[in-house]
Amino acid sequence: MTVETWLAFAAASAVLIVIPGPTVMLVVSYALGRGWRTALPTAVGVALGDFTGMTLSMLGLGALLATSATLYAALRWAGAAYLIWLGIKLWRAGGTLAAEPRTDAASGTKMLLHAWAVTALNPKSITFFVAFLPQFMDPAGDFWTQLAIFESTFLVLAFANALGYALLASRARHVVRNEGAIRTMNRVGGVLLAGAGVSAAVWKN
Repeated sequence: MTVETWLAFAAASAVLIVIPGPTVMLVVSYALGRGWRTALPTAVGVALGDFTGMTLSMLGLGALLATSATLYAALRWAGAAYLIWLGIKLWRAGGTLAAEPRTDAASGTKMLLHAWAVTALNPKSITFFVAFLPQFMDPAGDFWTQLAIFESTFLVLAFANALGYALLASRARHVVRNEGAIRTMNRVGGVLLAGAGVSAAVWKN
């Protein structure tokens, strides 16, 4: 893996992670209702959930790569098309963030497990990783080294993003309630997602 590939992966991951989804909405909901103390347990839960989903996806990709290079190449094409579709869908998502304050007296452990479950057990997360990761993996490189680098990079970014959203929601609630800000984020993210799909189709296959 080259430094350029790692930087491209880190940049793309940062963009994808910051886009509001079910995990972000859960983190924001706890923070809106319970304050900044929810930040650490929910962020840890998100990181563990992403670790679970990403590991399952990477192991599946490794098995596919060992079985057939042709199938793996086909998956790259399908993944590129999926990213473009996600980008279009995100552009059309509008400016609402469906996160209502949660005031239930959940312990830190329960919030952690809830964030883990929402992140790890969402089938769309695994589907996304299967579409996203092949764009950066080198079939000729060492699989386990790539797994370790990609996972550690993504998990650090996911933890920081969840922590940031929780602290922002608890301290500056008007920002996460701002329709214009969310709409702009969705549209920028949609363009970047679709662009990543087009780039993958043009340069990776």
